[in-house]
Amino acid sequence: MTRQLKRQKTFQWTRLDNAAKIFPPTSTARDSKVFRFACELNEPVEPAALQRALDQTLVQFPFYRSSLKKGLFWYYLEGSDQPVQVEAEDEPPCSMLYRGDGRDPLFRVTYYRRRINLEVYHALADGTGALHFLRVLVYHYLVLVHAADFPEGPPLIDYDASAAQKFDDSFLKYYSSDKKAPPELNPSAYQLRGSRLPDLRLSIVEGRFSVRALLAKAHEYGTTLTVFLASVLIQAIHSQMSLRDERRPVVVTVPVNLRNYFPSATARNFFSVVNVGYNFSQRSGELEDIIAQVAQGLEAELTADKLARRMNRLADLEHTMLIRVIPLFLKIPVLKFSNWITEREVTVSFSNIGKVEMPAAMQRYIRLVDVFLSTKRLQACMSSFGDNFVITFTTPLASTDVQRNFFRILTGMGLEAAVTTNLAEFEEVD
Repeated sequence: MTRQLKRQKTFQWTRLDNAAKIFPPTSTARDSKVFRFACELNEPVEPAALQRALDQTLVQFPFYRSSLKKGLFWYYLEGSDQPVQVEAEDEPPCSMLYRGDGRDPLFRVTYYRRRINLEVYHALADGTGALHFLRVLVYHYLVLVHAADFPEGPPLIDYDASAAQKFDDSFLKYYSSDKKAPPELNPSAYQLRGSRLPDLRLSIVEGRFSVRALLAKAHEYGTTLTVFLASVLIQAIHSQMSLRDERRPVVVTVPVNLRNYFPSATARNFFSVVNVGYNFSQRSGELEDIIAQVAQGLEAELTADKLARRMNRLADLEHTMLIRVIPLFLKIPVLKFSNWITEREVTVSFSNIGKVEMPAAMQRYIRLVDVFLSTKRLQACMSSFGDNFVITFTTPLASTDVQRNFFRILTGMGLEAAVTTNLAEFEEVD
């Protein structure tokens, strides 16, 4: 296996893409910058077949076999011949992958009962890029395990990008110094505070809904599913705010898949973020008003022109000669301070991966796909497969008030939710 993987190594090293540069200097044991996709099957995982599927997938995604190194001016990825082994899950979710030694792989594949877990360090890829990897991995696994079900050959999967396209740095491809947004000056947002769980644990609360029922409810309010759920989350946060707290806006940061605006098949990072806020001291606080404000904010920000200008402004820093020649050890504290400023402007992160597609002939073997990540604040991630919609909250905070409020608002509308958690003390949703 090792010899085969050596032949597939297609690069010696590459620079981190623009979005990835912030992750190495800000990764800690408390916030590992690792996210997890989990594909839950309708049958137990076969480890030997999963290992073979991983070996096949890595042939198609050779740059995943890389480690992170420190250069004189920037971090960079270096190709690695180190074998990657599938293992039974034996660590807490989203445990550290990058520890600063430059040797460890930047992803791991584990299994637990019926679940295939893919965990990825964010400097390697974003959610869409990692989802491409997971889909191909599960595809190869199902072809191996259920070969007899495909006598005329396996179905085709709709992700057929070349190795070069998967490896593409789309930030560099679309960078233009002529079209930049001005610097942003945003007010500090309301922050969720409280005691943290011991031993760097993450609280994980997962809610499952019917896609059809959620969409119908969002349409009752005349809006999209993303706007509807982001607005419900803002209302859930407000339920624990004091009058004094209302002086600061509740700000939701929403990752944006730039592939939807600029043609790209990259499996690396290619995303931006937009912030939408709601100030309860200045508005009614009714759900309909929150929906209108969130919809207006997203509509104003989600244009190709605005996203390009913001992307160029951020990328312009690494193209400036003065910044390029500053040694990395001097850049690191600046990057950490910049990240601290950015975090003060956000209350909660809200990411919708969207609908996960697999070939029709394989859908009967899969129950659902979910996603979540490490975080220093409250984070909500959503995905859907078939009619199963999953929203997962992660946070290091011990309190689950916001999560309970969120699900109670939705169940109060008549929606059915199945809620699970890793916290024994979590109160059931009425």
